[in-house]
Amino acid sequence: MEKGRVCVTGAGGFLASWVVEVLLSQGYVVHGTARDPGDAKNAHLNKLAEESGKLKIFKADLLDYDSLRSAIDGCIGVLHVASPVPPTSVPNPELELLEPAVTGTLNVLKASATSKVRRVVYVSSVASVMMNPNLPKDRAMDEACWSDKEYCRKTGISNCLSLLSLMASFQNWYCLSKTEAESQAFDYAKSNGLDLVSICPSLILGPLLQPTLNASSAVLVNLLKGMPDPAPNRIRHIVDVRDVAAAVILAYEKPEAEGRYICSSHTINTVNLVEKLRSLFPDYNYPKNFTVGEEWGYFSNERLKMLGWTCRPLEETLVDAIRNYQGARLLLG
Repeated sequence: MEKGRVCVTGAGGFLASWVVEVLLSQGYVVHGTARDPGDAKNAHLNKLAEESGKLKIFKADLLDYDSLRSAIDGCIGVLHVASPVPPTSVPNPELELLEPAVTGTLNVLKASATSKVRRVVYVSSVASVMMNPNLPKDRAMDEACWSDKEYCRKTGISNCLSLLSLMASFQNWYCLSKTEAESQAFDYAKSNGLDLVSICPSLILGPLLQPTLNASSAVLVNLLKGMPDPAPNRIRHIVDVRDVAAAVILAYEKPEAEGRYICSSHTINTVNLVEKLRSLFPDYNYPKNFTVGEEWGYFSNERLKMLGWTCRPLEETLVDAIRNYQGARLLLG
């Protein structure tokens, strides 16, 4: 029996692929969007569509409202997971990062409102929560915390002046794009009577369903290859991709879900993460030197747990991810 028809944007991505797979296993019919359904990176999606008979893939672009409208038409819910992460050397972050994030999200919401869907779940990021110098470091960041837009913009611009600070610049522009998109999404939803819930995950790791390596998984792959060395001993906030997929679907299905939900399971610095990895997989060439990294406090996941969410142990995530990388031959060379 069909449980319902929902649209998942960016269906071939790391998180979205898991969302699609879980939805299909639970009896949903899924409309999945992809910018280029025929691309080899979406081979797993096409295979899933063929095997399930309940997945229809739509060629759609977040900046093309009409293509989104076609994909969302007939659906009772939308899970907006698509979130392209461009390379760190973006020449014009305002045009190439900020504008697409905001415009793409609003296009999804407008198409959802027109199609009269019951609820939209938007996957944002803790990037919209943590980039604020005024947040106290001695207490957990929760859903009431927002990144400071002006701080992100100013530090993004100033950091662009130094080649050594390009990574920091990109991070700040990325935080600004996620913050602006999420805040404008809630403004639009409120003005248009649209039921919107957001999930804000931290660093997502775990086994891949797609054939290509995504940005968050590359963080772990690089550590296994000894890069970078020296490595910044920064705090990592980690969550399993399967647990985020569960959170997205929980936020969609639970009638009482509302507002924002931080989705983060484990907090660990790079030194301790490398030691844990070495104890599990001792044969890899891990970084040997570390520098002092920035600390951004820690997150509370209590609100999501109250909704019924649970998470895996960190060891399970790491073991499943690395065995998956090994099988996909991503750790060679």
